[in-house]
Amino acid sequence: PDSSTTALVKTWNSGEPSQEWPADQNYPKSTAMTHPRGHKRPHNNIQRTAGLTCLMCNFMSHEKCLKHARTVCSCMAPTQVQVPVAHCFGPAGQKKRFCCVCRKHLEGSSAQRCEVCELHVHSDCAPFSVSDCRFCHQDGGQDIDTYQHHWREGNMSSGARCEVCRRTCSSSDILAGMRCEWCGITAHASCYIIIPPECSMGRLQNMILHPSCVRICSRNFSKMHCYRISENSHHSEMGNAWTRSHCKQTLKVFDGDDAAKRNQFRLVSIPRIIKNEEVVEASLRAFYIPDEPQDYELQSYSQQGLFTDDIVNRNGTPDSKPIFKDTVSDSWVLRSKPKETEVGFTMSYPFISYPSSVQRQVLSGQEILLEKLQEIRKTSLRQMNQTRFYIEESRNRVAQVNLLLGGFPTQLEKEEYTHLLSEHLSVKSESVSAVLFSGAVVLQISCFSEAERIYMLAKDTSISGKQLYSLVIPEIMQSKLVKGSCPLLVFVNPKSGGLKGREILYSFRKLLNPHQVFELTSGGPLPGLHTFREVPHFRILVCGGDGTVGWVLGVLESIRHKIACPEPAIGIIPLGTGNDLARVLRWGAGYSGEDPYNILLSVDEAEEVQMDRWTILLDAQEMTEDGKENGFLEPPKIVHMNNYFGLGIDAELSLDFHHAREVDPDKFNSRFHNKGVYVKVGLQKLSHTRNLHKDIRMQVDKHDVELPSIEGLIFLNIPSWGSGADLWGSDSESRFGRPRIDDGMLEVVGVTGVVHMGQVQSGMRSGIRIAQGSYIRITVNKPIPVQVDGEPWIQSPGQIIISAAGPKVCMLRKSKTKQKKQSGSLKEGRSDSPAPSDGGQ
Repeated sequence: PDSSTTALVKTWNSGEPSQEWPADQNYPKSTAMTHPRGHKRPHNNIQRTAGLTCLMCNFMSHEKCLKHARTVCSCMAPTQVQVPVAHCFGPAGQKKRFCCVCRKHLEGSSAQRCEVCELHVHSDCAPFSVSDCRFCHQDGGQDIDTYQHHWREGNMSSGARCEVCRRTCSSSDILAGMRCEWCGITAHASCYIIIPPECSMGRLQNMILHPSCVRICSRNFSKMHCYRISENSHHSEMGNAWTRSHCKQTLKVFDGDDAAKRNQFRLVSIPRIIKNEEVVEASLRAFYIPDEPQDYELQSYSQQGLFTDDIVNRNGTPDSKPIFKDTVSDSWVLRSKPKETEVGFTMSYPFISYPSSVQRQVLSGQEILLEKLQEIRKTSLRQMNQTRFYIEESRNRVAQVNLLLGGFPTQLEKEEYTHLLSEHLSVKSESVSAVLFSGAVVLQISCFSEAERIYMLAKDTSISGKQLYSLVIPEIMQSKLVKGSCPLLVFVNPKSGGLKGREILYSFRKLLNPHQVFELTSGGPLPGLHTFREVPHFRILVCGGDGTVGWVLGVLESIRHKIACPEPAIGIIPLGTGNDLARVLRWGAGYSGEDPYNILLSVDEAEEVQMDRWTILLDAQEMTEDGKENGFLEPPKIVHMNNYFGLGIDAELSLDFHHAREVDPDKFNSRFHNKGVYVKVGLQKLSHTRNLHKDIRMQVDKHDVELPSIEGLIFLNIPSWGSGADLWGSDSESRFGRPRIDDGMLEVVGVTGVVHMGQVQSGMRSGIRIAQGSYIRITVNKPIPVQVDGEPWIQSPGQIIISAAGPKVCMLRKSKTKQKKQSGSLKEGRSDSPAPSDGGQ
């Protein structure tokens, strides 16, 4: 122990505060600690041991253990942060967690968590959390190539073991243990200091997008904007009510003008008769400010401009012993007393930390540092406590903010998009750097204020009745990518799988770099693919149903010629209802809570396979009574198919389900309910008969095929249909080959009705094998229900042509060895269970 540790032991043993208290330790008081499990047995003194509790953060310790204490108090933690990085707070999950500020258990809806790191706090404690989130990109300043461990205390899995001594370092009763939020290693608070500081990013280093490779000029934009996280109204004020009691009164205290304007206050409970200094000390403690109360004063909020004393004495009490009585105002502003002598400097670069943002301000040569300090101190004492000043070499940096604006009309020329931008957003033509498909453009703007103006204005602008959207896009520096790395691009559909999509989105933002995790409800797959356009080799993980996978494949096919990696392999986390493609690729029937870390390991070890993709041309034409064509009925339509294409009763059931979901979409948030609706609509079609073979004619590889008496016709690209049913069957037949997803052939199968479909679902029977082929032409004489990969509609009479859609797509198939492993180790977490789970099989 060094000299500061010795002073620490002496001060804690005395049980009284001391001015010699080390700046990086806790502020203690004597107390009687209960049993670690919380059992209180007042008559059994063996279960109660003397100990100490910090007045500020509730840190507890035995007196004999103080010399080993390494935890920094919440009031002093900001002093340990050199460059503040703001958190992105959102609603917390359902798991048991502890607050990182007051160290108490989180309960109910008042909990919040950072969307990027493992910081959990109460809503009232969030404004006092340290701005020490992960630094996930370069911001145009000093480049950092080597990253150190980013340690976070507590809230670890139950089986976490120390990297140094290999003993259990987690606890379900208190905030204990340290974990690196990049590589995931865990250690005791007394052991992690001997671990080498440099972080290797751990087992997932090949798929993590290293922060040194990402650049984004984030000035004027919050972290929520930079990470494309939708802001919510979950943030609560620091207080909203106060009460009185017979023996105590509760004051509403603001820490500056900004908090008073926002009505963000802290409630301070004090006795009705108390010294002025004790009131100020309690107020400082409420705001986690570890300074001496003699330097501060309280001013009445309603008359703060008139009072100069900290508290007005209304009972004639001598000034030497001022007394705080309950006749004064309930609202007060905590101020720093003006000092007689202060020294001023110029030419500094302050970082000002706020509860949910960090702002960087550059002072001009004429600005006085002292005046800036006084301004910040008047605005908020807490902000003053978290302000950092830096002196840097002045360099002419060129600001470049990349904005992606979407929602414009499609299939326009670049000049037309430039005209729309100039008309609605007043954007100069030289700012348009690229034009993407689906009505999206990319702007490169060299002025922060102009970028902010366009970003906010686009969110309030509509063109042709369609709302525009705007996103801040990071730049991946391809030259800094580690040789042989293969970063993972993650797409998550939060609307799939009920609340599971939202939890997966949160987990992957923590495990990976949040700049490589994209929410599909914010612009779809295009922003992510555009961000990775210069990465030579990467993989994609799609978290959603089969429709979401088809969406990503469709966008990838459209911009394949614009990206450096034209064929990225695609893995799946099944969050949909059927998940037939995920079943074929061994990713399981549906996500059921597997450890996201183990899922990423499975993706890293998955094998790449090829899969056919098909183009369907629907050329609707008006038909005469003798079946001949008589002109166009509507423009031709082209769609792509990955799984299967159905006509007749199969598509009719999908259409009824689709209509029911449009009426009340909130009810369709679970696979169980969705399948129940399918059964209901199927029972309504039991007495339905349709002679489908009389309404259509089919050619397979230019040969006419006679259809049997059926009600539904299905074209299969994968050996799974209707939530895992084997429609083709496993029996071998000499005239047909064994179906594969990369054989360039479609299997044509018929069903006779709803009863036949039910028998196929239960495994009692298979479909009617009709043909196999690579080029299929269908002539439809009447309007008929059709569906492609679960998307149904009514197709007008005309021609339907199915052919191969260019090159095959590369998919990821889960390894068999990983699939067979049991998931019993899921509860042990990341440190003890490096082997992946079974993926839901």
